[in-house]
Amino acid sequence: MSLAIGIVGLPNVGKSTLFETITKKQVSRENYPFCTIDPNVGVVAVPDERVDKLADLTHSLKKIYTTIEFVHIAGLVKGASQGEGLGNQFLANIRETDAIVYVLRCFHKSDIVNTLNTIDPLLEKETLETELMLKDLETVDKRLVSLEKDVKSGKKEAVVEYNTLKKAQNLLHQGQLLLDASWEEEEKKILKNFQFLTFKPRIYLLNGLKEEIDPQIMKVFADNNWTYLIIDVATELDAVGFNAADREAIGLPKESELDALIKTSYQLLDLITFFTTGPDETRAWTIKKGTKAPQAGGVIHSDFEKNFIKAEVINWQKLLEAQGWAEAREKGWLRLEGKDYEVQDGDVIIIKHG
Repeated sequence: MSLAIGIVGLPNVGKSTLFETITKKQVSRENYPFCTIDPNVGVVAVPDERVDKLADLTHSLKKIYTTIEFVHIAGLVKGASQGEGLGNQFLANIRETDAIVYVLRCFHKSDIVNTLNTIDPLLEKETLETELMLKDLETVDKRLVSLEKDVKSGKKEAVVEYNTLKKAQNLLHQGQLLLDASWEEEEKKILKNFQFLTFKPRIYLLNGLKEEIDPQIMKVFADNNWTYLIIDVATELDAVGFNAADREAIGLPKESELDALIKTSYQLLDLITFFTTGPDETRAWTIKKGTKAPQAGGVIHSDFEKNFIKAEVINWQKLLEAQGWAEAREKGWLRLEGKDYEVQDGDVIIIKHG
């Protein structure tokens, strides 16, 4: 499965700089280098040392990393839903993303115009969420009108959908994000069909140096269990291409903050990675946590799921320790797993199929 992340924010908060940083980021020798699909969509390979080490072990001809698509839209302003600024027409571009990153300005640079005339990430957050709620409300209102005829005629599915959307409408009117409300499983399925913006997991990116951010602001995010990261995006742009030693030499953490953003996205969406490796290629595959072996096989090829017999499984570190597949078999470290096995992060798998 591919992963797509939307980037939203007010004008001049660092969205474009974040996008530029992401799209300059490459993993050496990957099979999927960065590419630009159009001016506001970028695809970047996810760095993973496990791919590198497994490829070295099995002398793979190529390495294929998982990828993330980043979708960057024009800056929103208060009143965008009524046509202020460039309006909210671009919000439709992030409907199909899996999660949304809210870029909030925390940096103090007087030469960069601030549309709020103050540094207030909480106010920016509120402004963005209001606009996303209004966009969702627009969708809900239109669908409720179109359902009325079927509801009056007593169609069961229409009634269930209507009631779910009516609940969503009430919550949005109250200023509540749909993801934060309590829903039955059937209701969740209905909501997912509409790709509601406020039903998507979110990450708040506080753009600036830690010392620029009021500790009380960070406390509000922590107390509310809002997923947030502090990243000075401009510094990360300057450090694109630096290795761990280069970063340390200029006082930056070894790991790129963008790698932290990618990891946080995976955790937020409950995603894990498993691997296949051999002389032809070593490849990373992204699946939801809890995916069973046949369905994981189906990610590789649909026939693997349909004709699944069993899977040979070993943790990537154990395979490295064994120094190869043959040695792992000799040691008895390869496990045979059936249809009920839940694939774990870091598993290396060979699917046996009919």
